[in-house]
Amino acid sequence: MTRLAMLLTTIAAMAGMAGCSTAGLEHTKNAGEPKMAEHTSPASTCQTAASSDDALIGKSEQEATPLLSGCLWRISERDGKALPGTMDYREERRNLGIQGGKVIWVRRG
Repeated sequence: MTRLAMLLTTIAAMAGMAGCSTAGLEHTKNAGEPKMAEHTSPASTCQTAASSDDALIGKSEQEATPLLSGCLWRISERDGKALPGTMDYREERRNLGIQGGKVIWVRRG
């Protein structure tokens, strides 16, 4: 590969990675777009870290919220509708599915 081709490939790769970066940028919400609700307390203060995620299933959203105090969590689906969220994998984060005000599933990531 010639030096020019290598240089252009490198520049294109760097530009692609820079386009994915959101560091230092403020994002504005589009009108009518649902707000992503992610609760980002430090996982070290998570009260339910020792209990099973299945313990949240069947609880109302109001009952589950205090149990998740200090935990990293978000609602990923409400009444069958997927909510916007980031695609990063965070093992300690709980993603909740809510149906009729009750937790119907809990997934990690």
